[in-house]
This record gives sequence, structure tokens and C-alpha cells, in this order.
Amino acid sequence: MTISAAKIPQPSRRDLIAMALAAGVGADARAQTSGAPVRVGGTLSLTGPLAATGAIHKIVGDVFVQQANKAGGMLGRPIEWVLLDDQSKPDLARTLYERLITVDKVDLIIGPYATANILSAMSVAQRYNKILVHSTFGIPKLATYERHFPGWPIGFTPEDSVSNMAIDGILSTGKSIKTVAIVTSKFPSVNFLAAGAREAFKKRGVNEAAFIEFEFGARDFGPIAARVREANADLLYMGAIGLEGNQLLEAMEKINYTPKNHLYLYPAPGPLSLSPLGKDALSLTIYEDLPPFNTNPMAAEFAKLYREACAKAGMPFVDPETQAGAGYSAWQILTGAVNATKSLDDETLTQHLKKNGAQTIVGKVRFDGPQNYGDDLMRLKQVQDGKWVIVWPREVATPGKTIVVK
Repeated sequence: MTISAAKIPQPSRRDLIAMALAAGVGADARAQTSGAPVRVGGTLSLTGPLAATGAIHKIVGDVFVQQANKAGGMLGRPIEWVLLDDQSKPDLARTLYERLITVDKVDLIIGPYATANILSAMSVAQRYNKILVHSTFGIPKLATYERHFPGWPIGFTPEDSVSNMAIDGILSTGKSIKTVAIVTSKFPSVNFLAAGAREAFKKRGVNEAAFIEFEFGARDFGPIAARVREANADLLYMGAIGLEGNQLLEAMEKINYTPKNHLYLYPAPGPLSLSPLGKDALSLTIYEDLPPFNTNPMAAEFAKLYREACAKAGMPFVDPETQAGAGYSAWQILTGAVNATKSLDDETLTQHLKKNGAQTIVGKVRFDGPQNYGDDLMRLKQVQDGKWVIVWPREVATPGKTIVVK
């Protein structure tokens, strides 16, 4: 079930400040940490096909840990983030989480980026009965482990809710979308959502002009571009992750083809918005540095620190958006639970989160639904004038912005 922002209770300023302090991130809080650090282990894709987005999650983690330690860390002890590179490989992620738990003896673990790697980490967490908070798991039905907690609130049936939310937004313009070309990586989460989109479009009377799958990590998009041009659908719906959306756009430009309308599931946000080819591209979001998400002190501080860190790292795109929001949310959930319970015990943390949920930068996240999923808080965004803006649902749209559909 999709619940609009208008129906979600919004925390007061006092609640937000209290939440920030509990999570270890306060604009004015300064507290001393002492004793042995609380060691939080995890991996990210710092190299390989997912590295463009993995870099975002690393910067978010660095910013969060730095600020949390200034505000008291966990239980008054400093946080030490033990981070390893999984190279975008699920098998390696599994091996590294084994190492973090059995060799490095970390106190807690936090999930990697992307569904396949998170699933690998989840299997290890289950073997050792460790709580696992993660940021970007895209196939909720596979998350059967009772101690997993998603920082990415996409509901339990995103294959239905996300697709129909996007279709509702597109059709809200009154423009006729009669055909769709669906292109998707075989990467699990985007392939899963693309399959759901096929059914959703069919039920809504939109004819499928093409359905094209490609191997994750592919580099030659020329043949796919030719098939998309041949289909010439009203909408290109791409199950893209990382730079795949840009690669397809560049391949289509070489054959002088521009899609009429285009949507990408999980693209690297900077490259798509900064490219002239990304004009009017649609995508999904749970967080942007825009109202209503940035209207509290905690979010404003995060946006400032994140931009500074991105600029220092030489990142071409410095605006915090959905990937940054999901990563920050995961850290808030884990740290907030530890400080609320005054415990590092995995079962204690599990029961606290199931009962209380967590107030995060993306909104109130619940874990009392099927397999610890709550509301679907996904939104639709679009590149307009070289920047992402929120365009649907109307109640959370960026002021003055509506969907552009040709």
C-alpha cells in the first residue's frame, strides 16, 4: 500500500532534534567519547560496475560517523567503521562479511550497496544471528531473515506499487502513453521491478513495443539502442543501475535517436542529470535536498556536510539525493537503536526496531509489516534544467514543478 506524505505523521522540530541527538547527529551537540570503539563492519562497491554509486555511500558513511562521534558516538564510545571493498561482486561480499564477523570481530554490521550484495551479506548475518541494517534492497520477498531492517522504504510489493506510482504520475499529465519499450539489466532488483512493470503497463492498457534484457556489466549498448529505435515507443522504461542509463543514451545518440519519454530505475544520479542527454529523464527517489525532505535542521546539516565532502573528493555531482538518503537512513536506524536501548545485543536491537520503527531523514520507517517492511515511500523525480526535481505525487512535488511528458 502506498501512503502519501500528506498521510504520514510529520515529526515536530523538537522530535527531529531529539532524533538527531539519539542517532548521534546533532547540529550543535558536542559530547566526549571514551573507551574502546564500537566497531561497525561492512563492505561497499568501491571498484567494479557499482563503484559510481558505492562512492556515494562511502561519503555518506564517512560524514555520518564523523558527526556521530562529535555527538557521543554509540553508548558514549567512538564509532569505528571497518570498511572493505567487495568490488561489486556478491560472492566476495559474502566472504568479506564472514571475515568481518569471525576474524575482525566487529560489534555490529551494516549492509553493502545493491540487492545482490545485500543478499549475500544477509546470508552471513543469518548464519551468525547478527542484525543487518541495509540501504538499498530491491526485492523484499527475498528478505526472509527476521533480523534484517531496510533503510530504503519501498514497501513489500514494489513490483506493483512502484510501477503504478510511476504510471500514475505520467498519466496525470493527460498525455497519451500508448506504447512502452522496456529495457533491463539482469541485475536482480532492476530486473525484478522491470518484470513487474510489464504487468502493470499491460493492466493499464499500454502496449509493450519491446522487452530487452542485457547482462549486468555490459558495455556495448549499440544493438540495444537499435532495437529501441525500431520500437519507437512513447516511453522508454529502463531497468538501469549505475551508469547503464547513460551508456544507452550515448548509444542512441550515435544512431540519431532520442526517446520521446524516458524513465530509469536506479541510475547514478549525477551522470544522468549532468548529461544533456538526460533532459526530462524520470527516475525514482525517497530523498532529495528539496522540500519537504530538507525542512529540518538535521537534514540541512547533512546536505551541507555531504556537499563539502563530495567537493573535497572531486565528485562531479555533489547534491544529496535518493542514494545518499538511503545510506544515511541506514546509519540512523542502526545508531539510533543502539543509543535508545543502550545495548549492542542483536536481539535487543531487533525487538526495539520491530516495535518502534525509526524516524529518519527519508521519513518515519516502520518494520511491522511483512518481513519487516512498512510503507512504500517512493516518489517520482525528473531532470529539469539540469537538476533533479520531485514531480509526483503532487503533495510532495517541488514547488512550481510538474511532470514533463511529450
